[in-house]
Amino acid sequence: MAAAWATLVSQIVIVGTGGAVRLTGSGLGCTTWPNCEPESFVPVPEQGIHGVIEFTNRVWGAVVVAIAVVMLVMAIRRRAGRTIAWLAGLVLGLSIAQALIGAVVVWMELRPDTVGVHFFLSVILVALSAVLVWKVVVGPSGPRVAPRWQSALVHAMTLALVVVVVVGVLTTGSGPHAGDGGAARNGLDPAVMQHVHAWPGYALLALTVAVVAVAWRRGPRLHLRWSLALLGVILVQVVVGIVQSRLGLPIMLVGIHMVLSVVSAAIGAAVVLSLRPPQPTDARAAREDATAAVRA
Repeated sequence: MAAAWATLVSQIVIVGTGGAVRLTGSGLGCTTWPNCEPESFVPVPEQGIHGVIEFTNRVWGAVVVAIAVVMLVMAIRRRAGRTIAWLAGLVLGLSIAQALIGAVVVWMELRPDTVGVHFFLSVILVALSAVLVWKVVVGPSGPRVAPRWQSALVHAMTLALVVVVVVGVLTTGSGPHAGDGGAARNGLDPAVMQHVHAWPGYALLALTVAVVAVAWRRGPRLHLRWSLALLGVILVQVVVGIVQSRLGLPIMLVGIHMVLSVVSAAIGAAVVLSLRPPQPTDARAAREDATAAVRA
């Protein structure tokens, strides 16, 4: 259980450290990869704080991969089940791919399309890690208890969340925080993109309110709790987004906005999974005991 939680937390933290790299203009603090400089694996004094920030993010990336390795080994050794093992293996594989994409980002001198792919893969990794934690902590999903139309509403909300993230990546790629003063932008108008980003954001908010309202009347109770949690995070996101736009995108608020986006993805995964709450452990054990008694 601890390894699963460490996997999720480490994937969220690296979004924060990666955001710090970008928002402080440290994207090219290390000019090559895997070395920081051609002649040095670690930062040299001439790189200053930018080299330290970029190298710290790389070190944390290695920690993320190491935690993913531990999670996979534990899942296999403890026979946690095929689903958990496959999820752990997928998280490990994508974490390694993420490190290689980070190298491409540096080699391409922070092209906004490569940076966007780098961030979106982090969103996927956080969501997968959340599913992994769910399977380890909560257990296998039970039978579907929600009607199909309720499931469709939740999936529509999830689709809106994906759209918000994608448009957010494009908006960031048009804005001032390029990771380095000389890095290219995607050519889109940042003022226009802020409005374009807001539209699916408000749609997501409306759909989440609808999901909460339905869960309040129908349940399951676990689904209601996670839906309320997602609504709370999205409301904070809306406030942070509006304030950062009005204040000229201060780096602290932009960083918070980035981290909350992946937190939303993690909670969104829990909302989907909670539509099928697990069967009580006691009930499963009682059935197994009854079956064993009949066979005896």
